[in-house]
Amino acid sequence: MRRFTIAVGMSSLLGLTLSGLPRPAAAASFDCERADLAADEKVICDTRTLNDADVKMVTTFDILTSLMAMGNRGKLQDEQSAWLKKRQACGEDVECLRAAYGERLKQLDEAYKNLNRPL
Repeated sequence: MRRFTIAVGMSSLLGLTLSGLPRPAAAASFDCERADLAADEKVICDTRTLNDADVKMVTTFDILTSLMAMGNRGKLQDEQSAWLKKRQACGEDVECLRAAYGERLKQLDEAYKNLNRPL
């Protein structure tokens, strides 16, 4: 029990330390340094909370696709492509982008809850 408390304390300390560092030049799903960024990508790169949401979304998506059977994986990838079009339609609208990420993260959470797990 004591080790867990120390580990949690260390990860919290690491999080505080890292939060003071400059923003990375990339969101998880694209390079923020590209010259041809779309309007939604520019806003995501410039808005820390959206950048963080992008990192969480793509990390969750990658983990889920690695856990799913092939048939379900294809469905999840199709849903991701449809969601990306929806995100792109937000353009520079920060609230639209926040809502899009919130919706997608909720969908990915549901997909995780519905994974077939071995007994």
